[in-house]
Amino acid sequence: MEVSLKIRRISILVFLMILLFSSCKSKPIAKEEPPEEPPSAGHAAPVLALAFSPDGKQFLSGSQDRTVKLWNTATGKEIKTFKGHTSWVNAVAFSADGKQIMSSGSYDKTIKIWDIESGEEIRTLKGHTDIITCAVFSEDSKYILSGSYDNTVKLWNASTGKDVRTFWAQSGTSTSVAISPDNKQIVYNDQPNSKQNFSAILRYHDVNTGREVKPLPRYRDGLYSIKFSSDSRFIIFGLGDGTIKLLDLESGRESRSFSGHSGWINSVCFSPDESQILSGEGGGNNSIKLWDVRSGKEIRTFTGHLGWVISVAFSPDGSQVISGSQDTSIKQWETATGKLIRTIGTGRERK
Repeated sequence: MEVSLKIRRISILVFLMILLFSSCKSKPIAKEEPPEEPPSAGHAAPVLALAFSPDGKQFLSGSQDRTVKLWNTATGKEIKTFKGHTSWVNAVAFSADGKQIMSSGSYDKTIKIWDIESGEEIRTLKGHTDIITCAVFSEDSKYILSGSYDNTVKLWNASTGKDVRTFWAQSGTSTSVAISPDNKQIVYNDQPNSKQNFSAILRYHDVNTGREVKPLPRYRDGLYSIKFSSDSRFIIFGLGDGTIKLLDLESGRESRSFSGHSGWINSVCFSPDESQILSGEGGGNNSIKLWDVRSGKEIRTFTGHLGWVISVAFSPDGSQVISGSQDTSIKQWETATGKLIRTIGTGRERK
């Protein structure tokens, strides 16, 4: 009887071991999955400037957080951060060969040129005595043009960092500058540095002589974001009354006006084929609009930012647009559909 009880206990134990082994085989141990990569944190303050690389594979952003960031266009992931400015970064741009970048800080009164591969600063341009409001590379990257609250617009040799020529903004300040693709002319706005007076004059100068080519219209609103057409004949710019103007520099007259925004225009640009114009507004609906140049009609509106849209840009192939906002975010959009591709950053409302 005792032997039989022992045999039974052994049989039960063997059965349980077989059952346990069988269970382990049928349920293999799951492999630990790598954690998902967190989304790019973006900037910690409003995004003030944007620019695509010549090949469109990367883009730059400059922010009130004093940094410049390089992003992968396809993934929206941050590649590199450039630190060195001690104040807001109001302007960013790629060199024509995509190997260098330019950035400008506001209160630190400097323009910096960086090596994109190493992330190292190549040189710093100094000469303005007050806040730098804007800066652009010439199309061939030989020059940099900058505007300031110090009543001057300066043309710099990008290779040496030397001040080539200074133009005077007689009314007080320039908040937007542009150099023609052939490097022969510049246009900048000249407006009082006053919250009570937003009137603006367009100044049109010959680069070689420094002389004013001809008088251009005066406007009763602040004027922002000037861009040249590829043939150097036309410019577009945005005004404080929410309109965008297309101006013929040969005649000195407006060719077309685009109306539809409810706030002032902070940023404008041509599409690569110049058949369309992109504009971003602040103080109204915080919207981005796409316009047909020939008809002057609105094609579509991009909405989603919680703060002023401060900068917009087209990709080199025209398939995407990017926007930077006071809400600290960058948004990537499909041009043809207006579909939001992704948002970089928190996109929180700034009060």
